[in-house]
Amino acid sequence: MDNIVMITGATSGIGKATTLQFAELGYNLIICGRRTERLTELQDQLTTAHNISVHCLTFDVRSASQIQSALKSLPQEWSEISILINNAGLAMGLAEFHESDLEHWDTMIDTNVKGLLTVSREVSPQMVANKAGHIINVCSTAGHEVYPKGHVYCATKHAVDAITQGMRLDLHKYNIRVSQVSPAHVEDTEFAAVRFEGNKEKAKIYEDFNPLKSQDVAELIVFIATRPPHVNIQDILVMGTQQANSTHIDRSGRVHD
Repeated sequence: MDNIVMITGATSGIGKATTLQFAELGYNLIICGRRTERLTELQDQLTTAHNISVHCLTFDVRSASQIQSALKSLPQEWSEISILINNAGLAMGLAEFHESDLEHWDTMIDTNVKGLLTVSREVSPQMVANKAGHIINVCSTAGHEVYPKGHVYCATKHAVDAITQGMRLDLHKYNIRVSQVSPAHVEDTEFAAVRFEGNKEKAKIYEDFNPLKSQDVAELIVFIATRPPHVNIQDILVMGTQQANSTHIDRSGRVHD
């Protein structure tokens, strides 16, 4: 089977928006996530609307054994992945360093760093053998700067940036492209709800300015993936117009609504 795209964190936010865009272009999809019911619902939606094949893999990116087991379960026709989108990621908590929750640290490191590493380690040997492939990591503006109370989350995204660069140095000789996209605030995702552990009031962080939307980031991921074979976009750093960096945001209202 040709043109297989594997997307982690595919059932919500940027991952789901990216999945929908690749489906519209006719790519076959391996959609990954922790919630089997959401995966099967999305699978039904995609196969009904588009002439593509969709395969679901249920695993938690924090578990190396689950990742390995899931990928080993792929039927032979799904084994040659053309494009890997490492989208799964999260932030937990927003506290000063001395008051931070150690479990939050573990969750962010295990998801954002170790999960991305393990998935990539399991998928990349097949790309090396074929001398073809593209790995696109979803980083963040937090991978390029540090903001108050963001210490460990920013550290994990700085790690994603370094890992992306390191992958590229090792894999470019095998004709594998390695890229990333680094968005700032993005609404219509579960990011804020997860960061504040379901506290709906604290999660209302987008009401007084226009952030990016999931679709905006998805369009950039697809743009990166569809450049000619001799072109590799290494990183796209993107923010909403009302955001200058992590700490400077024009919160005077939703100007572009």
